[in-house]
Amino acid sequence: MNLQMDGRKADNYSSNAQKIRVITEDWVNNNMFCPYCGNKYVSHFENNRPVADFFCPSCKEEYELKSKGASISNKINDGAYNTMIERITSINNPNFFFMHYNKISLQIENFVMVPKYFFSPDIIEKRKPLAETARRAGWTGCNILLNRIPNEGRIYIVQNEKEISVKKIMEKVHRTEFLRGSKLETRGWMLDVLNCVNIIEDRDFTLEQMYSFEKMLAGKHPDNHHIKDKIRQQLQMLRDNGIIEFIGRGHYRKIID
Repeated sequence: MNLQMDGRKADNYSSNAQKIRVITEDWVNNNMFCPYCGNKYVSHFENNRPVADFFCPSCKEEYELKSKGASISNKINDGAYNTMIERITSINNPNFFFMHYNKISLQIENFVMVPKYFFSPDIIEKRKPLAETARRAGWTGCNILLNRIPNEGRIYIVQNEKEISVKKIMEKVHRTEFLRGSKLETRGWMLDVLNCVNIIEDRDFTLEQMYSFEKMLAGKHPDNHHIKDKIRQQLQMLRDNGIIEFIGRGHYRKIID
């Protein structure tokens, strides 16, 4: 994998947005493999599709690319809010590639893949509508809040200018595939509880520590009046799928991959 992007690819374009789009898409087209099946390349869709930019010719997984010349640890600007919500709640929503590059050197600094089943409305932030004086008055954009995605869903392919092995990447992807078939509401609960687990700094934690998130979870799920029961249920699912292990008497341990 060559972490240096080729700025010459954009010589025929005038706007900075067009240049960056061409340069970053060219890099993905020439360097990226499929994190699901390991196919050596992903292909660019010929037409400007509204749903995805790339696809794997082997397993047919689709990917959308978002790039930024600054840190991608917190949030990334995206398009229309309503369109984004419709996409992530649909059956064929894409996986995402998030790229952080150096604006001057055009070097890839970080490249992250987020599986599509880690997306829920909770991580989409609605921006203020454009002012009445704007050309697109009333248009409402959104931000993708990457810091609300559990660590397990932010899969680094390049981290701090260092490549991660294909084997490790694929292991991380397949480790959370149990979420793929979950309904949106069920997935939302799982992701919320998983975020709570990750907030606890120690590897070992207790059920009582998880109960301390009861108020926060109740705020996110106001229709559920049995929060503690739901926490226990989600912990059991995380245990059954190899994310945590139960070590007895209300004690758990995170399984480090």
